Amino acid sequence: MGAMAILRLALVFSIFTSLSLLTRSSPSPSPQLQIVNAERRIDLNSHIVRVFLTLKVENIGESPASEVLLAFSPTEADHLALVKAAAVASKKKKKSYLPLDVKPINLVDGPNGTKYYLVYLLKPLVKGEAISLEVLYLLTHSLEPFPVEISQSESQLVYYRDSAKILSPYPIKQQATFLKTPTSKVESFTRVEPTDRANTELRYGPYEEQRPYSYSPVIVHFENNNAFAVVEELVREIEISHWGSVQVTEHYKLVHAGARHKGVFSRVEYQSRPSHSGVSSFKHLLAELPPRVHSVYYRDNIGNISSSRLRTNRKKSELLIEPRYPLFGGWKSTFVIGYGVPLEDFLFEAADGTRYLNYSFGCPLGQTVVDKLTVKVVLPEGSKNPSAVVPFPVEQRFEKKYSYLDVVGRTVVVLEKENVVPEHNSPFQVYYQFSPIYMLAEPLMLTSVFFLFFMACVTYLQVDLSISKIKQT
Repeated sequence: MGAMAILRLALVFSIFTSLSLLTRSSPSPSPQLQIVNAERRIDLNSHIVRVFLTLKVENIGESPASEVLLAFSPTEADHLALVKAAAVASKKKKKSYLPLDVKPINLVDGPNGTKYYLVYLLKPLVKGEAISLEVLYLLTHSLEPFPVEISQSESQLVYYRDSAKILSPYPIKQQATFLKTPTSKVESFTRVEPTDRANTELRYGPYEEQRPYSYSPVIVHFENNNAFAVVEELVREIEISHWGSVQVTEHYKLVHAGARHKGVFSRVEYQSRPSHSGVSSFKHLLAELPPRVHSVYYRDNIGNISSSRLRTNRKKSELLIEPRYPLFGGWKSTFVIGYGVPLEDFLFEAADGTRYLNYSFGCPLGQTVVDKLTVKVVLPEGSKNPSAVVPFPVEQRFEKKYSYLDVVGRTVVVLEKENVVPEHNSPFQVYYQFSPIYMLAEPLMLTSVFFLFFMACVTYLQVDLSISKIKQT
């Protein structure tokens, strides 16, 4: 019994030690780094907030540093759609940007629920060495309409909440923040001296010798009449046919996410005074489609919508769509866009015989936010070993779909992602193996059916089914 008790205590101690090591293995903000200069520019011209952050990071410690932490408040983290980083390399007065890997990381010791992203440097930063970083991150649903309801003749005003000082786990020697608004109409803003405003630009700073995690909340109340186009759900189905085409069908649930419309809608006033009536509404959207599209259609639950125009050239195709009615705040529209593209433009074959589809992932509509995007790639019947390569994290699963003359069904690769912005419109690949013998399955099936039908007809015509009396001899 004593030996068993000692063994149990040793096991518990080993588990506790392992958990402690795992906890300690998570990187924490390095005290050996400092930010010499930081400049943040916040673009508020659309409902997608784009933040450009320039950092000059210096290593003041003894050991090399190969990672840099980016800190975000819990509110920013909830609305964060994309984070990119690049190292700035200067050669003969020409700047070049080297992309860096950026990944989220969980640190339990972050104050006030601070969330972190880790930027991996290309080479370790030794003592006394500095590096310039360019960071871009996008925020969605960060502009809060106030008032929350407006009439047809009113402009839309929104709140933007942030900090005058850059949130960082490192000390910052000098920093400044610039906010760019769509117009010069700014109702109010919080002052954190020094603060300066000129036309459409609002500047906070410069601030010097700021301690880590310095934070000064500010609120800016300004006019923004740009289209707050949000796709609540988008389902893109890409069906591959080895007989010569790729058919794309897109199902949209669109909403105007700005200040809700109140009162009655007057189409006469809307059309007679377009510069004063419904300035925050939108009545058309532009979809960028691949070149050489064909069989394009645009319809809703009622039927085909003829108010669309298609322009094509060698590089791209543009489809200007116009819903049946202009969209004001809170109004919704559901529609479907479909088209076909040549197979040879998007389907390729690797050296080992593996086939792969190379297509764009995001939403074709410009300046829209997609709350939930589902991309379904329908592979030909008989495809094996499917896999997807996407340049950002997505949820992936597989389904089965049955179409005309299918026997075992078609494999469907399903990719899902939330909070999608135009910057997610980058190519992705779906790899699969396919034997050309499967292309003969449907023709042989049809041939067999027609042959059996023909034989049945011949047999029927040759058989005498009449009833006759038997002659007696």
